[in-house]
Amino acid sequence: MSEKRAEDMRILGWEGVGLREKKTARERMALTAREGLSVLPVLLFFALVFGVSCYLAGNPFANTSRIGSEAVLRHGWSGGSDSWGIVGSVLVLCILFEFLDSAAGMGYGTSFTPLLLLMGYDPMQIVPIIMIQQACAGLSSSWIHRELGNIEWKLKPLSESVRLWLIIALTGSGAVVFSITSVYGLLKPAGVWIKLYVCLLLFAMGALSLISLGKDREYRPRRMAFFGALAGFNKGIGGGGYGPVVTIGGLLSGIPAKSMTALTALSEGTVCVVSIVTWFMMLGQGVTIDFVLLPTMILGSVISVLLAPYAVRVLPERLWKGVLPAYCLVIGALTLWKLLPELGGIF
Repeated sequence: MSEKRAEDMRILGWEGVGLREKKTARERMALTAREGLSVLPVLLFFALVFGVSCYLAGNPFANTSRIGSEAVLRHGWSGGSDSWGIVGSVLVLCILFEFLDSAAGMGYGTSFTPLLLLMGYDPMQIVPIIMIQQACAGLSSSWIHRELGNIEWKLKPLSESVRLWLIIALTGSGAVVFSITSVYGLLKPAGVWIKLYVCLLLFAMGALSLISLGKDREYRPRRMAFFGALAGFNKGIGGGGYGPVVTIGGLLSGIPAKSMTALTALSEGTVCVVSIVTWFMMLGQGVTIDFVLLPTMILGSVISVLLAPYAVRVLPERLWKGVLPAYCLVIGALTLWKLLPELGGIF
């Protein structure tokens, strides 16, 4: 790390990340009593959310009902609005994708949404539910990241991390409201074009980041307003494509990889809360939501949310700088591979 880069990190309040990087992996693995106890509020929070999700899985409201998707019919849950269960295959996949998402700042909605569609679930059983799950996971993960020293949140005086969160979250929240109401409420474009757009964007972001790998980029926070808005738009139209844009955008804007992962978690959690409110407001406009997968996704998030920030702390910063853009390209390639049959039918 150059002297200028080290000075920038000190001024911006990220020197803690740099100092921790000087420790050995064994030293970074050691946890204090306070750090170990920091998981207790998260466990309590998820216990409460899981109880609420079990209630919602019965679709208790007027505009919530069991959608007779292929997967639901296969499980035999179409007979009554209160029939549901924990889906083992979805649980395992949720644990895997949420770990990758909490550790790398991307991959959950982008990878998991098309996979659930292939498994036979309806979009209204997936997209709103992923928003709820990501809101819970993002806010909880950001708390663990803070407790483990991957980032610092301060209100007095206002730290640079909080200022960045406000920039990303505010622009992303505006964009997600616009994309949900315009795309699902008015435009209703074919899903294949949404997927192709997200796929091409992932390739562009990953490639641009890899090209600049190894360079100490100048810190430019104003760029994050654009990346936050673009990511929010993606989140609203497909439930994914948020993390890759914000995380890679942060690296291109000169933000440390570990701090950017924590920033993405908090920003995505905030944007998802806004999107949840928007979805519920749309219930009165003929939109029907099915919460059948919510308990499974909440249950699958707990382990990953606790372990992923610890992995970010232990593994060196230089590793994450290469892993994040490479993983972004992998997600783009997988998305394109799943999309090829649909594109073949069009062209």
